[in-house]
Amino acid sequence: MTVDNAIPSTGWQARLQLGFQRRDQRTILRQCTHQGPLQVQRPFYPEGEAVCHVAILHPPGGVVGGDELRLDAQLDAGAHALVTTPAAGKFYRSAGPMALQTQRLTVAPGAVLEWLPQENIVYNGARLQTLTRIDLQGDARLLGWEILCLGRPAAGEKFTVGECRQTLELWRDDEPLYLETSRLIGGDPVFNAAWGLQGQPVTATLLGAPVLPGMVDALREQWHALTVGGDEMVTVTAIDGVLIGRYLGPSAAHARHWFILAWSLLRPLLLNRPPCPSRFWNT
Repeated sequence: MTVDNAIPSTGWQARLQLGFQRRDQRTILRQCTHQGPLQVQRPFYPEGEAVCHVAILHPPGGVVGGDELRLDAQLDAGAHALVTTPAAGKFYRSAGPMALQTQRLTVAPGAVLEWLPQENIVYNGARLQTLTRIDLQGDARLLGWEILCLGRPAAGEKFTVGECRQTLELWRDDEPLYLETSRLIGGDPVFNAAWGLQGQPVTATLLGAPVLPGMVDALREQWHALTVGGDEMVTVTAIDGVLIGRYLGPSAAHARHWFILAWSLLRPLLLNRPPCPSRFWNT
């Protein structure tokens, strides 16, 4: 799938290419090539050398219409990377052009990707088209999430004008496992419909693959034991070897809280590692 834009881009054109490699017992960042304002901080090893933690930085602090951000990441066989962001992504009001965000992540056999970015906040009047495609090869494993906030609920701002197109794809060995596409127009009836967003500004998806015995039941029990606010909904299921957790509610912070709890539970089950939360999640 390609991300297209009918209006010529006039903003930042940013590219970031990352390559992770396993050397003995250590995962290293063997490639880090960037063009424009998309970079990473130095790799962190808060849990030893086996797992390489990196945070993707966008120094301008926000994205406007005409900006284009592209991330390409490759994990070689046996590598383990945890990729996050130091803050929420902010997409500002556009005068017309789309802002484009494309993320393609390839995970070789025996490798592990933890794709755990903070939320994308789409301001009223923004126009955004985003694609995340994750390609797993062989027995590669994934724990990941994406969180989308339409408008700024804490400031009382709703998404009444603008457009957000979002695509999330998970593939294994060129076979689709999970494909999710949405197109949301500001003020559309879907925002308040019972079959749509039910008046909630935040939607989020958690993915885990493959599904191992006990994972789904464990997450259901955890979420069932927690208090869900009257405006929040959480669900978990498994389809085609993928665990799928969903959140719909009023707060991106709440969605992140639910998903960090889920990640902390699932990480030992799927990756045989205790949770090691990113320091950025507390800032």
